[in-house]
Amino acid sequence: MSKTKTMTVTPLGDRVLVKRVAADEKTKGGIILPDTAKEKPKEGIVVAVGNGKMLDNGSRQAMSVKQKDRVLFSSYAGSEIKLDGEELLILGEDEILAVIEN
Repeated sequence: MSKTKTMTVTPLGDRVLVKRVAADEKTKGGIILPDTAKEKPKEGIVVAVGNGKMLDNGSRQAMSVKQKDRVLFSSYAGSEIKLDGEELLILGEDEILAVIEN
């Protein structure tokens, strides 16, 4: 038996690791969208956060998002990475537009 190792990624500074939520399969009118017509979602769940931005006085600024927050970001924000077969996004805290409250 072979054991598979899962990688752990911890973002540095004011970076955030986000997993996109699934894209809509249908429009509100009920039209099923093919894969080529789907936009990448601009919404995701925070998987991990860095320890905050380093300030000039040597202290760290607290992050305004935390793990499991649902966030909105712009279409071209961040850098896409693939980790253990899963597509994730690393973005700066300033690229997050809003936190969605349920």
